[in-house]
Order: sequence, then structure tokens, then C-alpha cells
Amino acid sequence: MKILIQLARIIVGALFIFSGFVKLVDPIGSQYKFEEYFSEGVLNLAFLIPYALPFAIFLIIAEIVLGVALLVGWKAKFTINSLKLMIVLFLFLTWYSAYFNKVTDCGCFGDAIKLTPWQTFSKDVILTFLIFLIGKYKTHIKPILSKNNNGLIVFISLGISSIITWYVLTNLPIIDFRPYAIGNNIPDGMTYKNDGKIPPIHDFFLEDAQNDLAPEILKMEKVLLIIMPSLEKSEFIAFPDIKNLADNAKRNGYSVYGVSASFSEIITLTQKKYELDFEVLFCDETTLKTMIRANPGIIILNKGTIVDKKNWRKINKLAL
Repeated sequence: MKILIQLARIIVGALFIFSGFVKLVDPIGSQYKFEEYFSEGVLNLAFLIPYALPFAIFLIIAEIVLGVALLVGWKAKFTINSLKLMIVLFLFLTWYSAYFNKVTDCGCFGDAIKLTPWQTFSKDVILTFLIFLIGKYKTHIKPILSKNNNGLIVFISLGISSIITWYVLTNLPIIDFRPYAIGNNIPDGMTYKNDGKIPPIHDFFLEDAQNDLAPEILKMEKVLLIIMPSLEKSEFIAFPDIKNLADNAKRNGYSVYGVSASFSEIITLTQKKYELDFEVLFCDETTLKTMIRANPGIIILNKGTIVDKKNWRKINKLAL
């Protein structure tokens, strides 16, 4: 039994650290998932939507810290009870997703690994069994180092996780698992292969009032896209710099387009207020949120290949 508990300890700890890390590099993605869970059509907890990001960050960091704490044997009772609370929450959410066919991609491994709802629920059932088994025999969970050193390791994991979170929110995901990562070619991602797999890029269009301009734009060599998924929620402090960037890009031979899912009225008002001299095209909001974790964000294309991406906070580091 002692060997079994140590094995379970390693499996649970490592899996929680991995699960937390692949979400830590992109906490905005977890925010979107919790917003979906809190929405009217799912759990009907819309009052929690404004708190989706801090809630996501707390759970992500907790996954990593508790995984580390279990591996080093820090405060076994507290750690195991905390893991029980977390896995029960995850078990409920994944069961709800699978049974009611809601939020069909729970994002438990971020965008790194995709599981079906029932696969995710099955994984959480196994984890629940292992965590409660560890809890029953928690006397076998001994610290691997001295008390102070174990606590120091846990504290360091908390500090590193917090720093990474701050960096990613200020910049962009440090590891981009999505099909719009730098270096990827959008037309290639929209093409069906002989292996029968669904193309990773779909619902990609750039529409003006009459036509989809995406096929034409994806053939251009120098394109700067200013992505504004929802203008209502955009960081308006960015728009004076956006204007300067767009004007400079045009002088350097770029074709500049804004892209948004917002209504034309707010687009017109924003263009007029900030003197934005570029056309704003329409695209699905979910697609835009997948393309870049910033509002606004900048993407540079060359014949459909993503050359660079920047959060609006880092416009001054964009090389044109």
C-alpha cells in the first residue's frame, strides 16, 4: 500500500502541475472558458462573468502549487483537503459538460491537449479516486526535505507562477498552442488533408459590407491586422498608439485593416474619435479571441503566414 500511495502521489502531483502549467501560459483562454461556464445558457451565473479572469488565475496557480506541495510532502493534510475540494469542482464541471453537452471543450489542458467531455470526466473520476485514496492513507505522505525547505519550494512555485501570469497578461502566451501561432500559415490551416482530420482553422473570414476579403488579404505580402474582438471591451488607452502604428505601417507599404465583431455604429464612432484611417472588417468574435489574447492586438501577415503578434502594450516593440 505504501508503494501504491507514493505512485498515486507522483501521478496526481505531476498531472496537476502539468495541467496548471499549460493553462498558466495562456490564462486568458481559461478566462474565456469560465465565462462560457458562467453564461446564461450553461450554469446561468452571469454575475460571476466579471470575475472569470481572477477566478481562472487563482485555480491555475492553485493547481501548480498544490501539485508541488503534494510531491514535496508540504502540509499533507491541508494539501490533500485542498486537492479534494478542487477535484470535486472539476468533477462537477466536467460531468455537467459531458452529460448536458455544454462547453464541449472544457480546456482542462488548455489548448495543448484536446479531450472529449466524457474523456475529461473519466480522467477526473480517476484523479478523484487517487486523491481520496491518498487522503485515506495520508500518513504515508512524508516530507522529502526538511520542513523549511519544503515550504520554500512551495513558496518559490507560487512566486514563479505569479510572475509568469503577470508576464503573459502583459504580453502574449509564452507558448502558443493555437493554430494562429507565429510561423503558422492560415491558408494551410484551413485546408483539408488526406488524413481526414478537421482543419484547425475554421470560421476565418474578413468581411466588408459586401464580400469576404480574406482570400485576397491572405495573398498579400505586407499586412497589418489590428484585432479588436469587442470594441466595447477594448482598452481605449491603446488607440492613440494604434493610430501612430497604422500610419507608420502604411508609410512602410503595409496594407492595414482593423478586424472586429462589433456593430458598425461603435466602429464608426471609434474611428472618428481616434482618427483611425483604416477599414475595419468583420470576423467572428470567437475566432478573433483565438487569434490573439489581446483587445486590441496586432498581427502581421506575409502571404497568409503569421510573422509577428503583439499585445497592444508592446506596440513599440513591433518591427515594421
